[in-house]
Amino acid sequence: MNAVGRAAAAMSSLLVAAACLPADHSPAAIGRPAPAYAARSLAGDSVSLAAHAGEVVLLNVWATWCLPCRDEIPALQRLHERHQADGLRIVGVSVDSHADGERIGAFARDFGVTYAIWLDPDDRVAQTFLTVGVPTTFLIGRDGTLLWRHTGPVRDDDPALLALLGRALADRPGAE
Repeated sequence: MNAVGRAAAAMSSLLVAAACLPADHSPAAIGRPAPAYAARSLAGDSVSLAAHAGEVVLLNVWATWCLPCRDEIPALQRLHERHQADGLRIVGVSVDSHADGERIGAFARDFGVTYAIWLDPDDRVAQTFLTVGVPTTFLIGRDGTLLWRHTGPVRDDDPALLALLGRALADRPGAE
């Protein structure tokens, strides 16, 4: 078998092996611990999910050029305003390439965003959480487990999200 044939056979074997993996093998699968992830804040500081251990986090991956992302910002802001006091932390991860904190910050202010905005111009979040587009949103429980994944705009009246969010926020350490 020549080199091309060996490469094709190897690729076929990899595809078959990947197809046989259990659905929850992904590091970003519901019910598994959220992958480690870090980015930069608008101020340029290093930020990470690890710093939010013990909190409920709604991680939203978005971009300024994405019209559905723009459409969902008011819903995310309403969720933030309603549930921040209950312990919800909303983090918007901008994947705008060549993004600078000043430009993204101005965009966020124009849209009335008061939740945390992180910058990821290299789109490392896509490799970490295996996203295929924006917007994509993840709900992470206080114990770091991925509870929900949604591709497309988030609605603040989504029954599935609200049910999971209610349970996650009620799950306080030491509560009985």
